[in-house]
Amino acid sequence: MADPIAAWHTDHTYFSRLLDVLEVQVDVFHAGEQPNYELMLDIIYYLRHFSDQFHHPREDVAFACLAKRSPGMELQLARLIQEHRVIAHFGERLEKNLEQAVAGAFVARADIEAVAATYLVYYRSHIAREEKDVLPRAASVLTPDDWEAVGAAAPAAQDPLFGSAPEERFRELRRQIALEA
Repeated sequence: MADPIAAWHTDHTYFSRLLDVLEVQVDVFHAGEQPNYELMLDIIYYLRHFSDQFHHPREDVAFACLAKRSPGMELQLARLIQEHRVIAHFGERLEKNLEQAVAGAFVARADIEAVAATYLVYYRSHIAREEKDVLPRAASVLTPDDWEAVGAAAPAAQDPLFGSAPEERFRELRRQIALEA
């Protein structure tokens, strides 16, 4: 990995932008107005199918390496790994709710709002703790072999939203996060 800490931080920056856009739509929903369900679904789809499949598995390996090199962090790292499961669980629930809403099925507003709020709170808190506590420590103690193991934890993949050749489905989402005019 060329600069794994920079890549890790960049992913977090992108995820935070997506959470910002999602939160705006949840606020629209909370106000009793009609949110852009397709946009919300694109955000969740991306976070579940890119973050959960590529970013979090690499973090899990980095956490395991870090726990070996900084035993005092074991409990904190175990908590972060548990949060990956919670984020994935609520992401799956939110994706299902949004798919139903897009398909025209009735989904209680309170159900969507509660799941979305939980997802946002967990994800934002998770990123903040990693940025504050984990990334600086990982930068100082993980070895090149550790970073090689981190890179091997998930196959290399083209980022379907922020990469050089984004998927067509994400055009509106890219516009919303001001990555293209």
